[in-house]
Amino acid sequence: MEEENRMLEKTTLNKLYDLRLPTIASKLSEQQDQPEILSLPFEERLGLLVDAEWMAKKEKKIDRFVRQANFRFPAVIEDIEYSGKHGITKKDVLKFSQCSYIHKKQNILVSGLTGIGKTYLICALGRSACYQCLAVRYFRTADLFLELSCAQLDGKYLSFRKQLSKLPLLILDDWGLKPFSEEESYEILELMELRYQNGSTIIASQLPWTSWHELFPDPTIADAVLDRVVHNSYRFDLSGESMRKILAEKEFERES
Repeated sequence: MEEENRMLEKTTLNKLYDLRLPTIASKLSEQQDQPEILSLPFEERLGLLVDAEWMAKKEKKIDRFVRQANFRFPAVIEDIEYSGKHGITKKDVLKFSQCSYIHKKQNILVSGLTGIGKTYLICALGRSACYQCLAVRYFRTADLFLELSCAQLDGKYLSFRKQLSKLPLLILDDWGLKPFSEEESYEILELMELRYQNGSTIIASQLPWTSWHELFPDPTIADAVLDRVVHNSYRFDLSGESMRKILAEKEFERES
């Protein structure tokens, strides 16, 4: 009888692996050595197995979203440094980490001098979206133009642009380090038109949004882009001590 039970268990485990339920299979094997679990009603044991499989699959999905996002930093909300910084509060950040702005198709614009922590902040917000199983892509703005050019050469331009248009969250960093060319202006306009009321965009720039008009050679295109980006956005102008300086001082103090 015991031998039959072991054979039945092995057959069941093999079927679970065939069904791509490895966590349930693993946890089921572990339960055989846990009398306190075996004494539970069948429904509770089954619930524990299903919960474990669900969590494992969710974590795997989140890991995939984080990898695909290609964030510049492995930033998380909990590690954001607020001391010496003005223009955004912890309450603001925690609110945005819930991602309701994404569901409402709203944007976030972050400006401030270099080193203030803009990139870390937007990467942390992007990771929060990944934690809620929302697809995200991070680009330095110059790199996005390169990606679009490469896609055009490879005959994948339309499919790549379509992917960008459908993203729940697109993050553009280092916006406006130099004025946009005429071709870049058209690319931005097309992208923002496709994404308008279809997804959220986070833009980080050293320039305040009030100066973005001058980045475009054609004022008509500038008006069209800003109309699609600014008026449906939360806007934050960060100031204060350099984040790099604060972190360097803390690291120095730890080593001293």
